[in-house]
Amino acid sequence: MSSQQIGLLVSGAWFTIAIALGGAVIALVCGFAAGLARGSEKKWLRVIGFVYVEFFRGAPVLVLAFWFIYALPQLGWQLEPAWAGMLSVGLNVGAYAAEVVRGAIRAVPVGQLEAATALNFTRAQRNRRIVIPQALVAMIPPFSNNLIELLKATAVVSVVAIPELTFSGQLIRAGTGRSAAVLGGLLIGYGVIAVLFTIVMRIVERRASASVGRKPSGGLWLRRREVAA
Repeated sequence: MSSQQIGLLVSGAWFTIAIALGGAVIALVCGFAAGLARGSEKKWLRVIGFVYVEFFRGAPVLVLAFWFIYALPQLGWQLEPAWAGMLSVGLNVGAYAAEVVRGAIRAVPVGQLEAATALNFTRAQRNRRIVIPQALVAMIPPFSNNLIELLKATAVVSVVAIPELTFSGQLIRAGTGRSAAVLGGLLIGYGVIAVLFTIVMRIVERRASASVGRKPSGGLWLRRREVAA
């Protein structure tokens, strides 16, 4: 494989990471908004959250990408392909993240909410000081899975000519005919990126757990340290 082809793959990998991170931000914002809306006392907010989750959870990423690239311009809006890719994966994964948010908030012990009410905490104070800090810790492991799913979904947007890792690999495969080598390299590339994302999320999880006085859940590195001790 020539240096030019390797450079093309590296460029595609960076583009994949950029789309994944951009999509993760969109998914996080939409997931929090929809998750909080679904747990709201106001019916109209619950309806909005329900519609978002059910629609985008059932909408294929590929169809969303086609819609943003080819249908949206007919309505007078033109998006850059990269932004279309971020929106496609972000809105889809955000629907799953919304259910994570809703479940984590509902998992906070009722006794703590009752104690906060007895202390005359307002709803905003109760959420800010008790519910959200504990729920965030519970959200991080499922969010890690959502991030990996989002990373894998970025491969789908290659069909709309977004120059990410899969698209770059397809160009090289078409030019060289070395399908096994190129596709094997893509598998390794996505695996490496997924491992890096997982390590970062594990660090975030441990720090979040420590911030609320919890012992981090056992992981590969943590178990090795405990055995060594």
